[in-house]
Amino acid sequence: MDTLTQGRTAIAASAVPTPESSVSAVSWPAIFGGAFVAAAASLVLVALGSGLGLASVSPWRDAGASATTVAWMTAAWLIVVQWFSSGLGGYVAGRLRTKWANTHTHEVFFRDTAHGFLAWAFAMQFAEPDCK
Repeated sequence: MDTLTQGRTAIAASAVPTPESSVSAVSWPAIFGGAFVAAAASLVLVALGSGLGLASVSPWRDAGASATTVAWMTAAWLIVVQWFSSGLGGYVAGRLRTKWANTHTHEVFFRDTAHGFLAWAFAMQFAEPDCK
């Protein structure tokens, strides 16, 4: 076979559309599992932070941390709790999803990230039901 025919075959083969899957790429059980893990981790870490915060204050004057220090520590701790619990929930959601065979690495990375983002969004609605 000459190179001209090989070139035409390659072009013709790449022009054939690949069939799309009829199954959704979103794995809702993985997303719900990741959201549950994120909410549980958030609850545990907030309880831990409450204990650390209460241990740092004192009922006596000029003893323990000041109110300003406790406020800054609380804000920093809540940010850390949000980052850690969301990261953990997203990681779990990405790992629990079904394995996609014959899928490019970039597409798998995107789908894992989307699962993590959806788990975060669901956990935020679960944790803050009054948000509208």
